[in-house]
Amino acid sequence: MKEGALYELPGGWVWTNLEESFDIVLGQSPPSSSYNLNGSGLPFYQGKSEFSNVYPTPKKWCTAPKKISEKGDVLISVRAPVGPTNICSEKSCIGRGLAAIRPLGGIETFFTLYMMRAFENIIAGKGTGTTFSAITGDKLKKFEVPLPPLPEQRAIVSKIEQLFSDLDNGIENFKKAQEQLKIYRQAVLKKAFEGELTKKWREEQTGLPSAEELLQQIKGEREKHYQKQLDGWEQNVKEWEYEENKGKKPTKPKKTKELFPLTEKELAELLELPEGKFWLKLGMLTLNVEYGTSAKSKKEGKIPVLRMGNIQNNCFVWNDLVYTDDEDEINKYLLKKGDVLFNRTNSPELVGKTAIYNGEKTAIFAGYLIRINQIHSLVNPNYLNYFLNSYTAKVHGNTVKTDGVNQSNINGEKLKNYPFPYFSLLEQHQIVSEIETRLSICDKMEETITESLQKAEALRQSILKKAFEGKLLNEKELEEARNAPDWEPAEKLMERIKAEKTNIKAKNKGGK
Repeated sequence: MKEGALYELPGGWVWTNLEESFDIVLGQSPPSSSYNLNGSGLPFYQGKSEFSNVYPTPKKWCTAPKKISEKGDVLISVRAPVGPTNICSEKSCIGRGLAAIRPLGGIETFFTLYMMRAFENIIAGKGTGTTFSAITGDKLKKFEVPLPPLPEQRAIVSKIEQLFSDLDNGIENFKKAQEQLKIYRQAVLKKAFEGELTKKWREEQTGLPSAEELLQQIKGEREKHYQKQLDGWEQNVKEWEYEENKGKKPTKPKKTKELFPLTEKELAELLELPEGKFWLKLGMLTLNVEYGTSAKSKKEGKIPVLRMGNIQNNCFVWNDLVYTDDEDEINKYLLKKGDVLFNRTNSPELVGKTAIYNGEKTAIFAGYLIRINQIHSLVNPNYLNYFLNSYTAKVHGNTVKTDGVNQSNINGEKLKNYPFPYFSLLEQHQIVSEIETRLSICDKMEETITESLQKAEALRQSILKKAFEGKLLNEKELEEARNAPDWEPAEKLMERIKAEKTNIKAKNKGGK
């Protein structure tokens, strides 16, 4: 077996490296002055961000390309991240985030694509770097790959595509089921915030507060909580004076401003609520909204700083964390159990996502998140979290968000003016219970689908692994390939590729 080879190959196959058997073009970014968005020049690809399942989609064009990828080349991302591949569908310009692998000697494009995808994880492991991973051109060129005879290559591609077709059909069905679950979740939330899920519960209750009583309760709780803040401030001032004015004088809390009520037009666009329930602005139920820390975080430290990426599926995930040791920041932004955090800046489809902090670990929150500071005697945090992820809230968010180049923003003032369906705290608890009873079934189904999709992806990798170990074709398929008129050992194919590469070099030299 060839030195550096990963395993023994079937007869007629050879180990080679990418430089020996393909033409490798390392990307180079053209002058930024030659970029444009109007389709003038060649499509310009810079990295994985333009990739889809098979073919990339251009976001820019270039009129002064430095490195060219031809139609049928396999594009590979060589930095941030290393390994993902696509097929170049037309003559294009490639930047330094990509390399083009050009098949020679009759090797087909899709054989090359599947081969590179079979070894994607190994290639990714050869990337280095602290800020982001990248693979050098030399390492890429010297990467060892197995090369079968051409008829076996064609048979392998055919078998992979047959198996992948069946696999893709199954994946498509799973993804349809996921979409249906999303629709069901939103239907549950709609019925919840219309009061439908608690209709029977309300009929069984006596002495539920009227709308007028709820409004008086809101007013009273707001005043009580402001007074509590004021009392705390007065105590802090006394301590500050006792310590002979050491440090900055405590800032007097500001009374939350009254908000204009929702207009008739705004109310007409919202869900109709049961008698005695009403829409009001979210800010009427908060002490204020609060942006997180803008201080720079570290890879290690005393406590984690939760960022927008830590919000997944309305919950916090405790991975990819950054940290802080700054005591002033910790004291100011320390999270309390039941805090609901709102993602104010993100991509257009993700801005406005929320999660509840349940006290899992001591933590603070970063600047792209807003702590809502709802009054807990008026608002159940789970009720608030579910509503902010409902269709009604998302539609409202889309009407008030400010769109930038790649990101959207919903600031604290806009958040306070979100319409909010107000039910008594007792009924909010019941609504949350009704929602969670139904969504727990969804969660189990979602978990099953996710596991199935993971297994499907593992099967895809298993198919590719077998293909390039020479174990995918059965005896009949292998015999048919070896009886093809153009079958010859891969050593002969390598000789023709070597001659072709010599001709390419001579042509390039002559053209200079």
